[in-house]
Amino acid sequence: MTVIRPAAASDVPAILQMIHDLAIYEKEPDAVRNTPDMLAGVLFGENPRVFATMAESDAGEVQGFALWFLNYSTWEGVHGIYLEDLYVKPEARGAGHGKALLQYLAATAVERGYARVEWSVLDWNEPSIAFYRNLGAAPMDEWSTFRLTGDALAAFGSRAEAARG
Repeated sequence: MTVIRPAAASDVPAILQMIHDLAIYEKEPDAVRNTPDMLAGVLFGENPRVFATMAESDAGEVQGFALWFLNYSTWEGVHGIYLEDLYVKPEARGAGHGKALLQYLAATAVERGYARVEWSVLDWNEPSIAFYRNLGAAPMDEWSTFRLTGDALAAFGSRAEAARG
């Protein structure tokens, strides 16, 4: 049995640990710069715009989480949910926790009149891709994700500062 609930401030250490575990799984073990204070601030500070949902066993043990925020479809004219992270502990996989988390997000989207729930998955992550397809999710094959980060972000952003002058 899976219990799904909104995250509480007391969940921050568990969420951050699972973020680190996810980074290891995604072959980026040193990429996480997030801290407990940073995570608590975005989830539970004034006017939060990032949300977390927890999956627990019926015994109350955290088994996984989903971290998400709202996006917006200019075509649909309504919000959607962007799932940033979905993680279930390895020993808890196959017990329905991931499915329950995604069902919760889908139900939230439907309840609120949102147009979609979307996320990214690494091309090599075949188990997750198969799982998502089995749920009825479809890949956006003609789309590529682009990202400005690090030095490229700083350099490009500084050009805007000069233009504002």
